[in-house]
Amino acid sequence: MGTAERREAPEDGAAAQVTIRSDAEAPERGTSGVPGQAYHRPLWVEEPARRRRLPDPVRTAAVRAVLVIAVTLIQAMVAFLCTLAGSWLAFPMVISSVVSTILATWAVLDVWVTRQVWNQRHGVVSVPSSTARALRRERRRARRQERSAERAQSRIRRRGGAGQLSHS
Repeated sequence: MGTAERREAPEDGAAAQVTIRSDAEAPERGTSGVPGQAYHRPLWVEEPARRRRLPDPVRTAAVRAVLVIAVTLIQAMVAFLCTLAGSWLAFPMVISSVVSTILATWAVLDVWVTRQVWNQRHGVVSVPSSTARALRRERRRARRQERSAERAQSRIRRRGGAGQLSHS
């Protein structure tokens, strides 16, 4: 029977490549194929995170919101089941579910507001892209040339046309 060996997955999220080796090719368990050396295969391969981690205040607000939403869903389910069973607990559970729904909405809004505030205070430093920088340079250069041409024209006018080649 062959053994499966796992290869690293490519970055684009494609499935990992698995190769099957026969028992003759597979190294003995606990050895690397070389006598006297142990064969150590890592349990997992570290991959860089695809997205950055949420800031701490935003993460705590999100965890709080998830917990409140979970409790709200449990309360709503208990209220529904108590209503079906005709229990006296149905009315208090419905009231608490309504209050919990308001709290859950508040918690979700808290996550959104906390994220906005954090971005405003510690957000991305605005660095213009190279194309925007190049366009600005071009505009500045054109303005400078315009001003210098205007100055030269005003000098010619002040001299009374002395710098002109023809008087027409």
